[in-house]
Amino acid sequence: MKLAAALSERSDIQSKISQISVRLNNNARVQEGDTPSENPVMLMDELDQMITRLENLMAKINLTNSKTVYNGKTITDLLAHRDCLKKKIEIMRSFLNNASNRVNRTTRTEIKIISTVPVAEIQENLDCLAKELRQTDEKIQELNWTTELI
Repeated sequence: MKLAAALSERSDIQSKISQISVRLNNNARVQEGDTPSENPVMLMDELDQMITRLENLMAKINLTNSKTVYNGKTITDLLAHRDCLKKKIEIMRSFLNNASNRVNRTTRTEIKIISTVPVAEIQENLDCLAKELRQTDEKIQELNWTTELI
């Protein structure tokens, strides 16, 4: 099984677990004399099976990510780098939006508001980070489709 297939299956299992949770809660109580629309004991058994499968799959995915090396970095390293790039880009975009907002003055006596940073220069750096993020994400996707699950 390829890593990408395992990731897809993990996503499916997580969705099924969420659905079982809702179904369990919907069948937790009934009016006296009624029966639940689904047997909670059977749902709990199904939940146990899904949780066990998820745990095994996650362990294999994590092991594969930590053992697969590309250019001296593991997939785990690439994932951490990608996540941190995303966070930095998100923060810097918000900062630049704030720094580049113009405040119009209607009279010369109003306080003049100016940016504290060179917006254009930082925007260029942000564009470079966005390119690095795209390239990193593409490499991760490529590795996901070419790497066998351990």
